[in-house]
Amino acid sequence: MGDVPSLILVAFGVGIVIGLTGMGGGALMTPALIFLGIPPTVAVANDLVAAAVNKSVGAAAHLKHGAPNLKLAGLLVIGSVPTAAAGGWIINQMGTPEQQQAFVKTAIGFALLLAACTYVLRTLLNMRHTIRDVATGKDPYRDEHISIRAIPTVVVGALGGLLVGITSVGSGSLIMVALLMLYPRLAPNKLVGTDLVQAVPLVLAAAVGHVLYAGIDWSVLLPLIIGGSPGTYLGARLASWVQQGVVRRGIAVVLSLTGLGILGVPPVWVGIIGAALLVLGPILWGVARRANGLPPFANVTDDDLQIAASRLTTSRKD
Repeated sequence: MGDVPSLILVAFGVGIVIGLTGMGGGALMTPALIFLGIPPTVAVANDLVAAAVNKSVGAAAHLKHGAPNLKLAGLLVIGSVPTAAAGGWIINQMGTPEQQQAFVKTAIGFALLLAACTYVLRTLLNMRHTIRDVATGKDPYRDEHISIRAIPTVVVGALGGLLVGITSVGSGSLIMVALLMLYPRLAPNKLVGTDLVQAVPLVLAAAVGHVLYAGIDWSVLLPLIIGGSPGTYLGARLASWVQQGVVRRGIAVVLSLTGLGILGVPPVWVGIIGAALLVLGPILWGVARRANGLPPFANVTDDDLQIAASRLTTSRKD
């Protein structure tokens, strides 16, 4: 169905982004497949199967090093697996094949806009947590005891699973931000490990649900795996050379414009919005950094973090 070289190239590029940031898998791959002319339901089904393979590798690495919080991951799985598995069935209830394609395409468009917002929110939360850790003198990579909130965690898993089951978007972005908000003191390495471990059964359940109704297109799936694996490896090797914050903000812009395009916004308006984001985005981010005591545009140094942490401590005392 697809142009094999193009699919391999796209998978390779998306894999690099995943390796660089740990984000952007379904949110970038699924719309890319749609723009290559692959029907939305087929794009979602094959992307989920490929993601199940790739995420299993990452989860195995985190399990080996003991990073994930398995109790927290288990609660997310309890909520996510049933709703993710129902994704294929829900799509199948949307009427004719044409109506199903339209439903999935619209759902993906809104999911991309939501994912773009969560990327920005995650970057903001990470900045605030870094300043907080400096202020309290805590090592962000130390294993801290956290009080697990079972019901909200299961609910987050259920909502995330439903979104992934329908669109393939959200397992590495929406759930991650929800975890940051529920457990702000969860160490970053444990946050990533927990998200990867819970994502494996989530994506597997969603993939099975779609395969039962849409099947597998090997001409699409195999190039995704062939191109994605080396791309992810290369991205991981380049991660120390690239500012991840810049990449993530770039992803947020791309997802916003892609979501608008999929939803049928005229190209002229997509271009105008894109230009506005490119101009106003850095300015607004500088304002947010300044509001948290950091220099608005310059690279953040240890001294800058200490000054911001000191202001945070002073404001709390006041």
